[in-house]
Amino acid sequence: METKWSKVIIHASAFFAPWLVPIIFFLISSEEEVKSISVQALLFQVVMIVLLTISGIFSFLLIGIPFLIVFGIMYFIAPIIGIVKALSDESWRYPIVGRWV
Repeated sequence: METKWSKVIIHASAFFAPWLVPIIFFLISSEEEVKSISVQALLFQVVMIVLLTISGIFSFLLIGIPFLIVFGIMYFIAPIIGIVKALSDESWRYPIVGRWV
């Protein structure tokens, strides 16, 4: 039960402390699944910030606007999917970075 709520908190942290909570859970947890999810969540946040920044820069050339929209939606939808999957005790990996961990 602890693993389930730990995963929910890690996924939900994208909305209130996207970097701090995954780092804390990585350091204090002894379960490999929680550590894996926390690393994925942290990497996802870093990659999404980089992609949104690049898309924002390219939006001045009108090239980045579609990417900005897609990555912006993914930034909010992926953690919500993770929360739902964690509540139903299903395994789920973040898009883009899920295979890296």
